[in-house]
Amino acid sequence: MKCLMVVSHPIKESLCHYLAKHTIEHLQSKGYEITLLDLYENSFSPALTQQERLSYYQSDFDDTLLAEEIAQLKQAESLVLVFPTWWFGFPAILKGGFDRVWAPGHAYNHASDLGAITPCLDNLQEVKVITTLGSPWWVDKFVLWQPVKRVLKVALLGACAKRCKFEMLSFYKSENASQARVDAFVRKIKAQF
Repeated sequence: MKCLMVVSHPIKESLCHYLAKHTIEHLQSKGYEITLLDLYENSFSPALTQQERLSYYQSDFDDTLLAEEIAQLKQAESLVLVFPTWWFGFPAILKGGFDRVWAPGHAYNHASDLGAITPCLDNLQEVKVITTLGSPWWVDKFVLWQPVKRVLKVALLGACAKRCKFEMLSFYKSENASQARVDAFVRKIKAQF
């Protein structure tokens, strides 16, 4: 299975990169063909350009600066996102990736009457998400109602890849995690992914 893994953390020695490394090894052992897109390493610019935004409702989205990233997304049968949840949201670089790469004419199509959009990522069969949070699980779930999960599952995938399978693993209280807790989470990734 062709798998695009998108990692969004600025520190190479971070828990996110550690989890990404173990996830890559696990998925490769299952026969996945991994393409790694490290947004920070690639110096991906999260800001939607003026020309990109102006082309949102034109016949062709201006993908001049994004051709490689868009091609990787469209070819992916599996997408793995690894990122920290900051302030109960996406890192800016990843949000910018959604704004710029999940573009009209590629990830979805606008309706001619500006009604409901239609999905284009028919090749995408599954999305697997690994995120780290400093907060305890109950704050994410009961106080904020899992905003990251809802945006990914309902808004992004609901609009662009309705039929794909979605799995999300959240590592809570990650900032003071013991190696034993990290190892247990890696085992959970291997069991569920």
